[in-house]
Amino acid sequence: MSKTMVMLLAGGVGSRLNILVAHRAKPAVPFGGQYRIIDFTLSNIMNSGLERVGVLTQYKPLSLMNHIGSGRSWDLEGRTRSITILPPQTGKKDSDWYKGTADALRQNLDFLTRYDNENILVVSGDHIYYMDYGPMIGYHQRNRADVTVAMREVPWDQASHFGIGRMDAEGRIDQWEEKPKVPQSNLASMGIYLFRTDYLLKVLTETGVIDFGQHVIPQAIDRDRVFAYPFSGYWRDVGTVAFYFEAHQEMLDPASGLNPEAWGIQTNLEEQGLKGDRPPIFIHRGAGVRRSILAPGAVIEGRVEGSILAPGVRVKKGARVLNSIIMHDGEIGGDAVLDRVILDKKVTVGDRTRITGQSPIPNQEFPTHLSEGITLIGKRTVIPAGLTVKGNCLFFPGLRAGDFEREVIEDGTTVRPAGGA
Repeated sequence: MSKTMVMLLAGGVGSRLNILVAHRAKPAVPFGGQYRIIDFTLSNIMNSGLERVGVLTQYKPLSLMNHIGSGRSWDLEGRTRSITILPPQTGKKDSDWYKGTADALRQNLDFLTRYDNENILVVSGDHIYYMDYGPMIGYHQRNRADVTVAMREVPWDQASHFGIGRMDAEGRIDQWEEKPKVPQSNLASMGIYLFRTDYLLKVLTETGVIDFGQHVIPQAIDRDRVFAYPFSGYWRDVGTVAFYFEAHQEMLDPASGLNPEAWGIQTNLEEQGLKGDRPPIFIHRGAGVRRSILAPGAVIEGRVEGSILAPGVRVKKGARVLNSIIMHDGEIGGDAVLDRVILDKKVTVGDRTRITGQSPIPNQEFPTHLSEGITLIGKRTVIPAGLTVKGNCLFFPGLRAGDFEREVIEDGTTVRPAGGA
């Protein structure tokens, strides 16, 4: 395993997550109460015994870099273990950023050639899954593969979101389409590629390919040894608000297989404010919690059901939080009701406020982002008492009482700060 280097792609914009990525890269988006999305890939690397990692950042990387820190939380600090942050090697123009996955590695050839590696494992930092990479590496070596792509079947209605392949009886990929409008298969790429080092270096130095899924794999399947590694465990793309919400609901379903604690998922407790300065969960007499996950520091005086609450969340007396995701230090006022709502960090909901997500009317400004019956509230917003907010609404970060002109926010409305920020 020490002969395999990991290159972790963590620069994605993740625009379909809308305001959740307004100030952070997609891999840095909080998930499951006390984790971030990238924690799952970093923990898989740690649990697989891989020791040297390069993290390729790009879009709004500050919170991601702070979270990764020295890598200590994932045992990637030491004489032989390391994690290195690799920002774009910008030239004369800001547009000299990474143009695609292959281009990102090409810009870091000096890092790729710095160590004696037999294989280079390319992984993404924006999926929720549990995987031991060891069996994939063994499969790759037994097949004398140039490239091995981890793949799994996905629902047919989701197949157009992925690279889709077909494999022959030997496991070789013999057909490939990147995000096809009409998929011919539902065998999807997981965005995990394993290359022989000498093969990858040749591809990067002798061709101008930009992206693995769009260019490298389609060009390689006719002339090189390209194999599919079938995977059947839990794996979830959380690149849309609806997928992100559904994955949280699956955390509450023991039958789903999504269990970060059992998987050994680690996070940076110090950066998350969980190391020593968060009190235990406190549930007041008369409060109720059902089918929910609470993180340290949560204080519950009301009722919580079918929801996931991050550290420091407070639900005041008479409030009801149903089927919702409440991030760090959110405060739900007395007698407020939330149902199918996502609150980013440090949102305050006033007393007697009613917010629902459910609605058949999509968001007017972002219909492709919010149409599944979810209302999304941006970071540090303060919602005044007594407000009624209907379904598929979107509140930009940092709103204050003066930004709300009406007592009822109708279905599909987007609210921005006064002045149109």
